[in-house]
Amino acid sequence: MEKDYFIHESSYVDEGVKIGEGTRIWHFCHVQKGAVIGKNCSLGQNVNIGNNVRIGNGVRIQNNVSVYEGVELEDNVFCGPSCVFTNVSTPRAHFPVHGAYTHTLVREGASLGANCTVVCGHTIGKSAMIGAGAVVTSDVKDHALMAGVPARQIGWVCECGKRLGPDLCCGCGREYTIDGNGCLTGKFQRHSLASQRQSPDSHSIVQ
Repeated sequence: MEKDYFIHESSYVDEGVKIGEGTRIWHFCHVQKGAVIGKNCSLGQNVNIGNNVRIGNGVRIQNNVSVYEGVELEDNVFCGPSCVFTNVSTPRAHFPVHGAYTHTLVREGASLGANCTVVCGHTIGKSAMIGAGAVVTSDVKDHALMAGVPARQIGWVCECGKRLGPDLCCGCGREYTIDGNGCLTGKFQRHSLASQRQSPDSHSIVQ
């Protein structure tokens, strides 16, 4: 039976793996038993997916990334080249945990920059963006822009990926506010901000 996904001949996929339609697995990858990969995902060169890992639809995992058991990626997550996950807080070679891994969740639409590290046991919020080389040691809010070692929030990002200015408005038309808990909430405007500025009634809208 012809498969509705692609696996390069150099890659290994264990028994009991589920792979969604349109997913492409490139050179020298290993997908371990029990893993579930959604539709229209892309696994770049030298990617390892651990036992029982759950990956949503539309996920992009760049070269040299290992998604270890205990890590879960929701839909449309982006993992930059060589980003790192851990799954044990206090590892010892001579005291193995035998499957008792700490859960890490990367929520829908989040992006992890190249060479960043996500210490296990934390949640990366929806549409958050982790800067290249950052080290995440705590939970990350939805839409938060994180950078540094350890990672600290330095701003907010739109769902489309652009950094938001002080007005929390994006050129794509999305506008946001800060709620009582210090979290970003937003809505999508029917017309882009650029089109509003060109409208004859744009001054009355702004004022």
